[in-house]
Amino acid sequence: MTAYETLQGKFKAEVVFRPFFKIEALSSREFREQRVNLPDYTAVMFSSRHAIDAYFKLAEELRFKVPETMKYFCSTELVANYLQKHIVFRKRKIFFGNGSPESVVALIGPKHKGEKFLVTKSAGANVDGLTNLLAKAGIDFTEAELVKSVTQDLHDLDLSTYDIIALYNPADVKSLQENFPEFKQGKVKFAGWGKSIVPAMEEAGLNIDIQGPTPEAPSVARAIELFLQNK
Repeated sequence: MTAYETLQGKFKAEVVFRPFFKIEALSSREFREQRVNLPDYTAVMFSSRHAIDAYFKLAEELRFKVPETMKYFCSTELVANYLQKHIVFRKRKIFFGNGSPESVVALIGPKHKGEKFLVTKSAGANVDGLTNLLAKAGIDFTEAELVKSVTQDLHDLDLSTYDIIALYNPADVKSLQENFPEFKQGKVKFAGWGKSIVPAMEEAGLNIDIQGPTPEAPSVARAIELFLQNK
């Protein structure tokens, strides 16, 4: 039984999954505005599957044939395995960490320090945790936005009918504000998941009633379960 099924069975809760935004690759025109030239880099860093798709899409549009010598450094094994969609998977050119910036930078070491790295990210994303470590290690790198968040139409929703709304990304907050500029929180409880969501919610004037992850609540469903138990 999944954690959400536990909520439904134990608390008779109704769980609705609705994306507030979607991820899209930048167009070649949008990418060019950053003045980043893909052939200049000998290694690329990925933290999401969306960025991988966008990288190879842009390479095709810009007529850049990604060389077999390209090295790929990924945040997790899951992200690294996704590369098989686009390239012949060769472990000697693909490296992955455990999800932390420190684990990715540690992969570089003396062996790969001479590479020129392209650090991929989503538009507006803060990757200082990674880039500060790269700079401290004396790594040659450039940040490049490859994907962007696009707000979805949510006008069919009546947010006041929900008791708890879980937000995972600053783009969720942006979508909420764009769709419901007059929204008042009232009795609605908000779950804010991840460090990046907190300042966005605070700036929007939203109270965070459930926050995580924590050792006791590694998932949103578990956090909500504990919240309901306490209430």
